[in-house]
Amino acid sequence: MKPRVLAGRSRAVPTRLVVTVCPRESGVVTLPVERGEHVVRLDAAAILKALRALVDARGLTDRVRLCEGCAGGCSADGPNVSVEIFPAPLPGERPDHVAIGWKTYVYSLPTLACLATVIEENLIPPRRARR
Repeated sequence: MKPRVLAGRSRAVPTRLVVTVCPRESGVVTLPVERGEHVVRLDAAAILKALRALVDARGLTDRVRLCEGCAGGCSADGPNVSVEIFPAPLPGERPDHVAIGWKTYVYSLPTLACLATVIEENLIPPRRARR
């Protein structure tokens, strides 16, 4: 993998995400799916469904993968969500499977402004080409 350094300075590396939602945890969170929407009740299945709809609507299927599995916090009321952050591959590269970061929403999910924050605060977009 080529280092992504520009003139001796590191730059924000575009990322891809693996978002895991635990289907075994009971519990419901109430928050809007997107900013400005009405608050809705979301269990684990509804969170996965809403995140899939967000990823599809925003054209992020190549940058965000959603899966069911252990997200940590098994003793806490769910729903539990975790995010693994990976560098996005450059064109022609294979994806790297070593995470550069992670975040868990075991206790903090109800404090978010909206469910879309799970994607928005963890996904660094590709840089635009200079003109």
